[in-house]
Formats: sequence, C-alpha cells, structure tokens
Amino acid sequence: MNTPIAIHLVAAVYAIVVGGLQLAFPKGIQQHRYLGRSWMIAMLITALSSFWIKSFMPLWLSFGPIHILSAWIIICVIISTLAAWRHRIKQHKYYSIGAYIGLVGAGVGTLAPGRYLNQILFGG
Repeated sequence: MNTPIAIHLVAAVYAIVVGGLQLAFPKGIQQHRYLGRSWMIAMLITALSSFWIKSFMPLWLSFGPIHILSAWIIICVIISTLAAWRHRIKQHKYYSIGAYIGLVGAGVGTLAPGRYLNQILFGG
C-alpha cells in the first residue's frame, strides 16, 4: 500500500465513522462543532488524497468517476463550512449530508471486484 492510499484510507474511515456520529448526535453543541471541524478536515484529506490515486476506470488521464465525487466533496465541504460560519444552518446541513453521501458512494465504489480495497478485504 503506497502513502497516498494509506492516507486516503485512514482519512476516509475516520470520516465515515465520525460523519455517522455527527448525523446521529445532537446538533449545535460544542462536541458537534469540534467533531465537525475534524470531520471536515478528514473529508478534505480524503478527497484531495484521491487525486494521487490512479482510477480503476480512467476517463481523463488517471482520473475516473470516483474523482468526480472527490470534487463534489470538496465543493460541499467548502459551502457547508461557510454556511456554518454564517449561521445558515439548513444550507450547512444539506451540504454536509451531500458530502457524506458522496463519501459513502465513493466508498461503495471502491468495493467493486478488481479494486484494491476489494482485494484487501475479500481476497478478490
């Protein structure tokens, strides 16, 4: 496993777990803000590190469909963070959920047969 994949995997697992907790637990409390900041950073690390990983199905250069989700996640994180700072709670909520759905979608895509994570987890 090379460094970009290791960084990507650790950040993605953290973001999936903490994102689920953020959705489940109360909003507006100090813990939500602290966890939310770390979650946003993990989401950015996950998305940005994906650009150093070659696509399983390249569409352009070494970038594939999952990289489109990475771009979506970066956009969602930026808009969601700005919305939170401006107290636009609905916008913050919708873009945070959009980023999380993008992350989960990309994660499901990495489990496809022939993909590296599929080989590690299922030996296929």
